[in-house]
Amino acid sequence: MRTIIGITGASGSNFAVNFIQKCPSEKFLVATKWGKRVMMEELGLKFEEISSMVDNTFADHDLASPFASGSNYFDSLVIVPCSISTLNKIASGISDTLITRMAQVALKERRRLIIALRETPLDAVTLENALKLTKAGAIIAPISPGLYMEESTLGDLADSFSEKLLDLVGIRSERGWRAENIKNEGS
Repeated sequence: MRTIIGITGASGSNFAVNFIQKCPSEKFLVATKWGKRVMMEELGLKFEEISSMVDNTFADHDLASPFASGSNYFDSLVIVPCSISTLNKIASGISDTLITRMAQVALKERRRLIIALRETPLDAVTLENALKLTKAGAIIAPISPGLYMEESTLGDLADSFSEKLLDLVGIRSERGWRAENIKNEGS
């Protein structure tokens, strides 16, 4: 399985790094200029420090990258965190960066596009664009980790959300509701 991870300038870099660490597939990474900046401010990490966790990285301005073409197969593109600006560009068909171009490729080739939106509140334009993308085949997965698996730290929340993303890209996670974990309380 081939997964591309896109990091944009929304807050929530820890969710991106956690997903990169947990994703067992062949993976590639693209980060926007602001995604790199936010990662440095939030986590004190330089892009180069996480590039060793992936198979290859590409510059967001490199529209000659192999993944800018539908001829180069990938299974899924996960944009985590995804800014409102990036979501709105994708919904409008604007492909002026590698991340937005790969999103267009995912949509036109019917590949998995998962948008882990991080911003709140959402305006009407963004909500309409999220609906438009959902109708086009994208999965909008706002970063809002569940609290039902006894998460007690920010790391636990990031783990829980990464497990959800893994499920969405088609990699079964180890956590979650299992038949053996559900007690029969009777009818």
